[in-house]
Amino acid sequence: MDNAQRKPVITQEMIALFDDFTHRSLDRRKFMDDLAKLAGSTAAAVTAASLMASSASAAGLTEENAPGISVKTVTYPGAKGTMTGYLVEPKGAGPFPAVIVIHENRGLNPHIKDVARRVGLEGFIALAPDFLSDVGGTPADEDAARSLFSNLSPADTTANGIASIAYLKSLPNSTGKVGAMGFCWGGGAVNQLAVGSPELMAGVAYYGAQPKADDVRKIKAMMMLHYGGLDERINAGIPAFKAALDKAKINYQLYVYEGANHAFNNDTSAARYDKAAADLAWSRSMAMFRDVLG
Repeated sequence: MDNAQRKPVITQEMIALFDDFTHRSLDRRKFMDDLAKLAGSTAAAVTAASLMASSASAAGLTEENAPGISVKTVTYPGAKGTMTGYLVEPKGAGPFPAVIVIHENRGLNPHIKDVARRVGLEGFIALAPDFLSDVGGTPADEDAARSLFSNLSPADTTANGIASIAYLKSLPNSTGKVGAMGFCWGGGAVNQLAVGSPELMAGVAYYGAQPKADDVRKIKAMMMLHYGGLDERINAGIPAFKAALDKAKINYQLYVYEGANHAFNNDTSAARYDKAAADLAWSRSMAMFRDVLG
């Protein structure tokens, strides 16, 4: 079996290259050229890239018609225009606490909708907003979606997060208690939302960029921070964030999952998903939401 046919071994160097491509360069041609050198051939690079990327066609862990929840697309007032979101509501007698689910730098895709359904099945109203709403919404093409994030300002993103809190508090079956969880870009957005909104009661950030140390004192929410042990890019910001949290006496829990990569929760990425880490982080997150939100 030649290199074109052999399934490539995904090395940490390949994952680091993919991380740089998806979060910094966004230059697919250079990424594939560099990956081919590591993989041994262009064909092997294509296979390796598919194993590291998120698969839009991958089956989710829940079904849209799962018993116990109802789902629908909603619109509501954002900071500057209309926000679109995916709303999941538990069936049965409410009211229920609510959780905002913030997507990665791929936008509101099937995977994040699946995560929102999981949150709904845990007994929370879940809203997955499309934070690309102001720039036309999430496109189907993943690379095109990534490129749109440079058009978003942190201030507008936080303002739309605050608008999402207000929307959830207005729902008749909501208790008015709102938390947020986010992944990658969304993890950073949760950290910034915690800085920007005293109404956020609980924030769970998966491998998210940390806020400025001087802003940490503004956080009122209970925070839970999940990091992959191999995620050198994001983990470089942990010491300063932890020091600022301690100095400001913020209530938080911080976990580093050894051997896990950035995006370890994303079950649609064959090479980076770590089920053991994902399951443990999820159980910790849901327990914290229940404790803080009720």
